Amino acid sequence: MMIPSTLLAFPFLAASVSAFITAPTTNVHRPNDRYNSIPSKTQLKMASEGALDVSAYMTGPTPEGTEDFIMQQTMFRVKDPKKSLDFYCNVLGFKLLHYSEFPQWKFNVYFVAPVSSSTVQPTEAGRWNHCMTTPGCVELTWNYGTEEEEADKIYNTGNADATGTKDGEKIRGGFGHIGITVPNVYRACERFHEMGAEFLKSPNAGGMKGLAFVKDPDGYLIEILPQGEMVAEPMDCLGVPAEGGEGYKDNSK
Repeated sequence: MMIPSTLLAFPFLAASVSAFITAPTTNVHRPNDRYNSIPSKTQLKMASEGALDVSAYMTGPTPEGTEDFIMQQTMFRVKDPKKSLDFYCNVLGFKLLHYSEFPQWKFNVYFVAPVSSSTVQPTEAGRWNHCMTTPGCVELTWNYGTEEEEADKIYNTGNADATGTKDGEKIRGGFGHIGITVPNVYRACERFHEMGAEFLKSPNAGGMKGLAFVKDPDGYLIEILPQGEMVAEPMDCLGVPAEGGEGYKDNSK
């Protein structure tokens, strides 16, 4: 089976894909389990023992009643809304779609997304409706007074982070990152670097070339991926050469 060239930059993905084989099957239907009742003409199976068959999740109709659902937001608690809005809107290029203030409960929320300012609505009702129908928003939640706390970071990001722990030890968090795709990872990262963004991984660092991770002001990770083929350039924005580097690193540890 041919492995897409894009996956060759990801040894663990390439190995997984190469293990897939296709096998014709009859329709799979388990009447007592509605989550496994999606019919499939082709099942994808992996050679490794105990691997999950994912074919049923790729095929069949959308479950009734969910046709118009939208993956609308991920929420981050932020220490300083000004710093966060500056990062998401000026560094990543997002726009503020909608915001709500709740002084009675001492918090505000700000919804940002990678859209054109021409789509931002002039009325509060219009902004709300636009926001709730825009996929991939980030909700930045600011609890009043956190911007005055002495610590630089006050929220745990989930990635081998000791922030907020009672014993000062890093925890193995479940949350990893959000991600954006760009036409050229190296050009985008040059811009991020010039604007003072902090990198966890520059495009050539480590064994996986052509992708990067930057941190927002609170330390949450944003993965930077290409919109096309994964291509490594000889040198990245931090002066890291494409040759060499260690393999995959689990950021939760």
